[in-house]
Amino acid sequence: MRPPARARVTTILRAAAGALSLLAALGAAGSSPAATLVINVQTPDGHVLPGAVVTVRPLDGAPRKPAPVHAIIDQVNRAFEPDLLVIPVGSTVEFPNSDSVSHQIYSFSPARRFQLPLYRGKPYPAVHFDQGGVITLGCNIHDEMLAYLLVTDAAYFGRTDRAGGWSADVPRGRYRVGIWHPRLRESEADLERELTVGDTDRADLTLRLAKSLEPAPITDRPHSWDY
Repeated sequence: MRPPARARVTTILRAAAGALSLLAALGAAGSSPAATLVINVQTPDGHVLPGAVVTVRPLDGAPRKPAPVHAIIDQVNRAFEPDLLVIPVGSTVEFPNSDSVSHQIYSFSPARRFQLPLYRGKPYPAVHFDQGGVITLGCNIHDEMLAYLLVTDAAYFGRTDRAGGWSADVPRGRYRVGIWHPRLRESEADLERELTVGDTDRADLTLRLAKSLEPAPITDRPHSWDY
């Protein structure tokens, strides 16, 4: 004998409520509470350092690898745009030439050596970067052209803004923070720091250089790392 309609509805509602409670519990168990990590970079005299690269690597749990991207570095007015780019390991970069003159782009850096024959307009196939490191870009025709490509396996990365700061939302845990800048006198290892993102909603770290920056290698035009 079938139960009354009202009883059947009550049973269905209870089952649905139980399923929703189970899903909520599973979601809560699988999520990790996040907090805002704020990094500030300063020169030895306490001035802010814009344009510095910040890398953050978790020290707890399985390493988080960012997905590769397809990026573009153009050539305009005999300069690279952008002149400093940070990408994950495994990414590709296309080098179009939107300039009015031809260029011959190259890199002699150990992390990725390559040379694109003299061209203008339509780019060659994108270059694949499967190894981490700093890559210096130049042009065989125009010595004043200079750019940097930093390939990283860090879980979180970015560049400091005009106020010398960078931030990201990260799960609570322990992290190793490093910085890089084209004019650093210090090694990256000397600038690494560890910190713990705990129960608060925000964790702050200020990194101050111990040595002044190297002189700018090219002074006839501004760069994004020279403010």
